[in-house]
Amino acid sequence: MSKYVCMVCGWTYDEAQGSPEQEIAPGTKFADLPDEFACELCGVGKDNFTEEK
Repeated sequence: MSKYVCMVCGWTYDEAQGSPEQEIAPGTKFADLPDEFACELCGVGKDNFTEEK
């Protein structure tokens, strides 16, 4: 499982945890997130995230 960091505010999407606030189940891959997925803190889209190394 990977983590993806918002390049605008630093919030992290953790594939292992999902996003309960957005009804995204634990284990959901970043690539499988819906197109309308947005950062929980600042609201930017998936294209503003980068994989954490």
